[in-house]
Amino acid sequence: MASLNPLMSPAGTKPVASNRKAYHDYSILDEVEAGIVLRGSEVKSLRLGMGRITEAFARITDGQMWLEGMHIPAYSHATGFGAHVPDGPRKLLLHRAEIARLASRVNQEHLTLIPLSLYLKDGKVKVLMGLAKGRTRGDKRQALAKRDAEQDIRRELGRARKGK
Repeated sequence: MASLNPLMSPAGTKPVASNRKAYHDYSILDEVEAGIVLRGSEVKSLRLGMGRITEAFARITDGQMWLEGMHIPAYSHATGFGAHVPDGPRKLLLHRAEIARLASRVNQEHLTLIPLSLYLKDGKVKVLMGLAKGRTRGDKRQALAKRDAEQDIRRELGRARKGK
């Protein structure tokens, strides 16, 4: 599966929220697309582009995956019975074998599951989950230095092609 970089959305998808800080704080080892169980007012709120996943993480309990810490603000036209809890846990939809595979990697390799992006795909809300390993301060510095070096190389190659 092609990586769904939050900065570039493929055709047919509409980005809702992205966790750009995750690419700085973690080394992303694997990516998994999951569906998410939402109420009507939550979907309407997300269609308006509201929602935050920066503090969210996934937890696997009893063979089910739950997304916790995601904030979806209340939809302005939903009151009383139609309203939802903005910060409640939300169930992620994956195949049982996929959840078992992720759970074993999380437990054995001491990894974490974090949401990388939240988007609408063919009218359904999807979340791209990343299996990640936390970076230390030194790792972050090395990643920044590597990125800067690659950027300098691209810049010089571009100048060389233009003949400057």
